[in-house]
Amino acid sequence: MAIDTNYNFLVTTIVPAMNEEGNIDKFCELFARMDQESRFQNELIFIDDGSTDGTLDRIRQAEKKYGFVRYESHGRNLGLTEALLTGFAMARGEVYVFYPADLQFLPEDIPNLVAKIAEGADLCAGWKQGDYQKPIVSGIYNYLSRKLFGLKVHDLNSCKAFRREVVEQIFLRRDWHRYLVPLAADKGFRIEEEKVTLHERNWGRTKFGSIWRIPVGVLDLLAVKFQITFLRKPLLFFGTIGSVLMFIGLLIGLAAIYLRLEGEGYRPLLYLVMLLVGLGMALFVMGFMAEGQVAVKDEMSDLRRKIIRITQRDHPSEDESR
Repeated sequence: MAIDTNYNFLVTTIVPAMNEEGNIDKFCELFARMDQESRFQNELIFIDDGSTDGTLDRIRQAEKKYGFVRYESHGRNLGLTEALLTGFAMARGEVYVFYPADLQFLPEDIPNLVAKIAEGADLCAGWKQGDYQKPIVSGIYNYLSRKLFGLKVHDLNSCKAFRREVVEQIFLRRDWHRYLVPLAADKGFRIEEEKVTLHERNWGRTKFGSIWRIPVGVLDLLAVKFQITFLRKPLLFFGTIGSVLMFIGLLIGLAAIYLRLEGEGYRPLLYLVMLLVGLGMALFVMGFMAEGQVAVKDEMSDLRRKIIRITQRDHPSEDESR
């Protein structure tokens, strides 16, 4: 879907919030100012992700005060990815914007992100400018991401704007919101970036301070890379490893036979041959099974795209039906 360069389109800003009661009013105030000055239409969707303070009450009050506010609430904390998926399901816009509720990014930067989309980008990632509390961890993470996925984007884990089609064509597992950029790039979407000012948090506490997020993030990074590369052709991946193991087992078996003929039989070599050949055959079987799963996944993805196209054809958006 082409975005109207005259900005005649709706932008949905999705803001997950957990225990952010002190930031909701100010965020809405700044968003209202941005809405008045922007060249596009806006809606703001808050997702209360299991807050235990007064966040939900503040959001309900904001809905009554501002016509652009909508919201949904999770009974318990489900995580940022699930909050975004809830927002995507509610969104009515052609362009989505993901923004945190902590006011470290101000709504005044949203038009700059959206402008990149209007100019032809499919996703625009924010590039944090300012004093970041975890520069080393963030720097290593972004460096590994750029190298693994071949991206030129400086900051993968910031606010971002993207076309609706992006989230319609990718699958997000738990905590995979951090990999929206490489997943979109893998589908062939055009990626751009825009500098956004990082401000100091004035109220509340960060939700991302646990040291366990570092190993989890690295493992997720490898999982995403594995999903979009090796698992596209699992038989080739597992079959190659299995062939190498069986070939090594064959060589060791020949060596064991030679030693036996020379009168120096060594029984542990037989066990090693059995292990290598058995493991190689198991990897081949795993590759065949994975091929079947990939085929089902591809068919489901194709069916999902067809359903989306049929739904859009039968139920056009408000702007398309004018």
